[in-house]
Amino acid sequence: MNYNWNWGIFFQPNPMGTGTYLDMLLSGLVLTLKTAALAWIIALITGSLVGVMRTLPSKGANWFGFAYVEFFRNMPLLVQLFLWFFVLPELLPKGAGTWLKQLPNAPFWTAAIGVGFFMSARVAVQLQAGIGSLPRGQKMAATALGLTTAQGYRYVLLPMAFRIILPPLTSEFLNTIKNTAVAITIGLLELTGQARSMQEFSFQVFEAFTAATILYLLVNAVVVTAMRFLERWVAIPGYITGK
Repeated sequence: MNYNWNWGIFFQPNPMGTGTYLDMLLSGLVLTLKTAALAWIIALITGSLVGVMRTLPSKGANWFGFAYVEFFRNMPLLVQLFLWFFVLPELLPKGAGTWLKQLPNAPFWTAAIGVGFFMSARVAVQLQAGIGSLPRGQKMAATALGLTTAQGYRYVLLPMAFRIILPPLTSEFLNTIKNTAVAITIGLLELTGQARSMQEFSFQVFEAFTAATILYLLVNAVVVTAMRFLERWVAIPGYITGK
């Protein structure tokens, strides 16, 4: 294959006038991290609420949690982003739809919300499994102490369940970071989008995506290392990472 390798391309000025090609990739990395962080906050909060609802004795809450998870988990993320970005503004009243279309940084907010809701269904299932793995005696002890259902979840069940599911939550957070790459389809120039732009401007496709791959690996390595320290810090003897 006749391909001209040029690893010095990263230090050459990019056509956008925003610095070098390396600056392009780093700006995409920053946007990836911002999108993933906001999406993870949405996923963790919403997923926790839905996960709790799936474990409540209320049939209504159970059915709502079941429908929520099945809807967001079984629809491809790409389809969800298209629905949020292209379809939702057309379904809303004209004023609200126009406001959404003219929203500054619309691809960023759409990607964060879309990825957040998509991942929240997975978080909900993880939390449900964590709560279900706890001994029944813990819930009974909370009731015997006079705690309400909300207090029992807040002070007894959830602290233990989150400690148990920290390892799978780490994987879900890494998936959230990787899923932001899909947002290129709605015009978000995150890391993958900037790598593609670099490839189109310079025709150095292998260098561009090699650099993007290395940046993804570095970010994931930092996340995994940080979560291992967190797992050890909150570990309880007899539960998963506890000694």
